Amino acid sequence: VQLQAFGGGLVQAGGSLRLSCAFSKRTFRSYNMAWFRQAPGKERELVAGITWGGQRTYYADSVKDRFTISRDNAKNTMSLQMNTLKPEDTAVYYCAADTPRDLIARTVSDYEFWGQGTLVTVSS
Repeated sequence: VQLQAFGGGLVQAGGSLRLSCAFSKRTFRSYNMAWFRQAPGKERELVAGITWGGQRTYYADSVKDRFTISRDNAKNTMSLQMNTLKPEDTAVYYCAADTPRDLIARTVSDYEFWGQGTLVTVSS
């Protein structure tokens, strides 16, 4: 399984970006998916997650009401729409895949497959 994250870039505070994650296999619908991020000097943290069928989502408090996670099982892709970006959102963003569960796993070690990361820089 391979995941490829893309869509990062430089944006001013208050702006928007849309990240996408491409999943290499048609078994995409069998995985819970998530976006993590890691800022310099900080641990990798869960930003948002979505269950295999899209029936449940999770957002970190820091991004709630600003970010929206979605998936298209027909196209084997997942997205993260990020609005009202803040300088503290600056980080490398990673997409990750987990086995299907009723709840969205919160820790890095729960996720089996990872994309290479895409850098998001928000200037003030």
